[in-house]
Amino acid sequence: MSVHLVGGGWRPEHAASVYGPFLAEAAEAAARDGVDRPRVAVLLVGGGAEAAEQVPRWRATLESVAEADVAVTAVDEHGSFEPSALAGAHGVLIGGGLTPAYRRAVEPIAGELRRLVASGLPYLGYSAGAAIASDTALLGGWRIGGVPVVAEEAAEDLDDVTAEAGIGLIDLTVDCHAAQWGTLTRLIAATEAGLVDGGIAIDEDTLFSIGTAGLRVAGGGTVWSVTAAADGVSVRSLAG
Repeated sequence: MSVHLVGGGWRPEHAASVYGPFLAEAAEAAARDGVDRPRVAVLLVGGGAEAAEQVPRWRATLESVAEADVAVTAVDEHGSFEPSALAGAHGVLIGGGLTPAYRRAVEPIAGELRRLVASGLPYLGYSAGAAIASDTALLGGWRIGGVPVVAEEAAEDLDDVTAEAGIGLIDLTVDCHAAQWGTLTRLIAATEAGLVDGGIAIDEDTLFSIGTAGLRVAGGGTVWSVTAAADGVSVRSLAG
């Protein structure tokens, strides 16, 4: 099974290529349990009007791609998830919003997430859910040493660019909304400053998967790979 990372975005014409591989693997996991429709646990952070918008949007998006029982658990920005949110899941999807809030919310279930993925269940992280999948998660921020490295609007309510321990499903640091928010520059600057050991920046409506079959890029945009080099930082695009 695979870890699937999506850089954000909601363009319906890319839904099948972005979410199809994850849902197909969830269906395989369900078949092993003798179940016709996979149960997909969707974890969201954000209450009130935000949850009221996101819950039906996720149900409609996933069900437009494949048959699935979509079980949504939403907590507010100061809440956290309980292991019961993962009960009976054949795949786990963690959505988007403030990345620091998502990291706090998943901390109590991070060990169980690692166990489920190791046992063969697929994981899909969307935006914040993609960023926190890493060993070292880039949580946000817009300045390093007082110098702007990305637009303040992409700061995730943080001033200094901040990297902390994530769930630990992959060893690549991830940033999202690369072309749309200009966050590739944050990943470049964080790598050059030694805050992270390089990583990938994913455009919206774009999928990057890591699994037993290798690496996969799909969807409407580009995945950018950033690595530290002897003379600075190397950036290249990964082909779909």
